[in-house]
Amino acid sequence: MAFDSQASEGLVHLYCGEGKGKTTAAVGLCARAAGSGKRVLFVQFFKDGTSSENASLRLLPNVHTMHEPRYFGRVSNMGKEEFEKCKRAYSALFEAAISRAAAEEFDLLVLDEAVSSCNHGVISEGALLRFLKSRPARLEVVLTGREPSAALVDAADYVTEMKKIKHPFDAGIVARRGIEF
Repeated sequence: MAFDSQASEGLVHLYCGEGKGKTTAAVGLCARAAGSGKRVLFVQFFKDGTSSENASLRLLPNVHTMHEPRYFGRVSNMGKEEFEKCKRAYSALFEAAISRAAAEEFDLLVLDEAVSSCNHGVISEGALLRFLKSRPARLEVVLTGREPSAALVDAADYVTEMKKIKHPFDAGIVARRGIEF
């Protein structure tokens, strides 16, 4: 296997599926990139910045995080007015993130739960696809979330599906800090 430590072309990663591990894989790539001196921007949708990975990422040199501080809850439980607030907030976060990634010349941009955000209509899939096509050439991008569209799969260079075989939640065990969030 040949290794090119000076590759200048950024690729698109898509971590999807029902199983646990999408965000965990993205965080692992952040750690690897930061460890090699790359600048990383980690952006979360549907999470308010309090999940444990943020505390760890903030300790790494060259890693910056962005999130919407308000937690809106599940989209399926929102009324129209609450959904519109959520959509405005996450659309603004997306625009701020892609602008910052380009302006500050980050090497890696993680858009955690971007796929789910598109599926629920809180960020525009068309805008995300346009960004992927027009992003700075060297910018590596990671998207996470369940049930990506065929267009997002086609836009990705790597597609990794996390498949749930068994999960403690199915037995009534709730999410645990430091393990699931």
